[in-house]
Amino acid sequence: MEKKIEKTQPTITVKPNIGSKKLIEKWMDVKVGSVPLPVYVVMSAVIIATGLLQQLPVNMLGGFAVILTLGWLLGTIGANIPFVKNFGGPAILSLLVPSILVFFNLINQNILDSADILMKQANFLYFYIACLVCGSILGMNRKMLVQGLMRMIIPMTVGMLCAMGVGTLVGVLVGFDWQHALFFIVTPVLAGGIGEGILPLSLGYSAITGIGSEQLVAQLIPATIIGNFFAIMCSALLSRLGEKRPHLSGQGQLIKMKGGDDMADALKEDNSPIDVKLMGAGVLTACTLFIAGGLLEHLTGFPGPVLMIVLASFLKYLNIVPKETQRGSKQLYKFISGNFTFPLMAGLGLLYIPLKDVIGTLSWQYFVVVISVVFTIIATGFVVSRFMNMNPVEAAIVSACQSGMGGTGDVAILSTANRMNLMPFAQVATRLGGAITVISMTAILRMIF
Repeated sequence: MEKKIEKTQPTITVKPNIGSKKLIEKWMDVKVGSVPLPVYVVMSAVIIATGLLQQLPVNMLGGFAVILTLGWLLGTIGANIPFVKNFGGPAILSLLVPSILVFFNLINQNILDSADILMKQANFLYFYIACLVCGSILGMNRKMLVQGLMRMIIPMTVGMLCAMGVGTLVGVLVGFDWQHALFFIVTPVLAGGIGEGILPLSLGYSAITGIGSEQLVAQLIPATIIGNFFAIMCSALLSRLGEKRPHLSGQGQLIKMKGGDDMADALKEDNSPIDVKLMGAGVLTACTLFIAGGLLEHLTGFPGPVLMIVLASFLKYLNIVPKETQRGSKQLYKFISGNFTFPLMAGLGLLYIPLKDVIGTLSWQYFVVVISVVFTIIATGFVVSRFMNMNPVEAAIVSACQSGMGGTGDVAILSTANRMNLMPFAQVATRLGGAITVISMTAILRMIF
């Protein structure tokens, strides 16, 4: 009897690909902004494809999609390029690359319209500044706030006067007429930005000279832009100086404090859990203070953003804002600054930095004058701080904001130096200094024209 031999089929065991799993986990650990790289690639692909098909919604949703996609990518790249990352790489790339793309017509109108609706019509910049100012003021120690604001007035005034004198002298030495150097190169650097500085300055100049304000804007903007980028680079150098020579830096604290003083800056971490309801209270607080500043502007004629700072500081000094609301404002400040800084600059690069105007006025003489202005104002802040009980590095960084592009420049300069908690002082230097510059220089031009 024959025995049947049963053939057994070999069992195939599929083992998980450990290498692929680890590779996926590795890529998931790489973050672009606030999301893992693979997730960012998928999301950005959808947004880019929709933009190329010109189907992006022209509303705030489309605007946020554009600036977040650009800003997070450029900020991440800039933060990982050797050498460049130590000299304002994330801020410079976020501002400059979108402007270059627009200059070469690589951004279609649908994408620009989506960004425009958010940045210009919805004025996201002011919301960002309001959240940062209110959160940083309400989240810091009262004594440090009052002393810092009072002490910045002196270095701001001295720096502005010295910068005007040095810049005009350098302009004459390199071949410019002194009036052109003072009114069309030096003054725009110190005017406090484009919206609050260059535009009203151009209107004042136009009323006096009879030249169209559009022509004047094209002449004035390049000095502001170049000065802003040089100030960013200087803030990075100052930050490095503070690391190498700690005795010159307060590690983000403007006022020198004794060991027994309880001075918590706006970025000091606390152990309180994130409360989304408190953050909602922070949004309402920021909006209310901004609106109150605008109302006071109509009554006094003084710039609303400056009055918002004064009002927030006054409320903090009186300590009448509930502690929970103050904590909510501070948590909102951290959320906004941590997620929207580089996207905001990307949006501004798309819409507010006309690279064509900058290229048209470039010359080594022009650069020398602008650099002399920025260097003088920073050096003045550094030196004067020694007589004002302020930390030289922080005082110089805040002084650098006087030569920045308003709120945009303040964000770029402070984020480069990793000192966003100095925003209220920077806003005083920029807004108040810019308003004084615009008013005084317009009056002087009227007297001599």
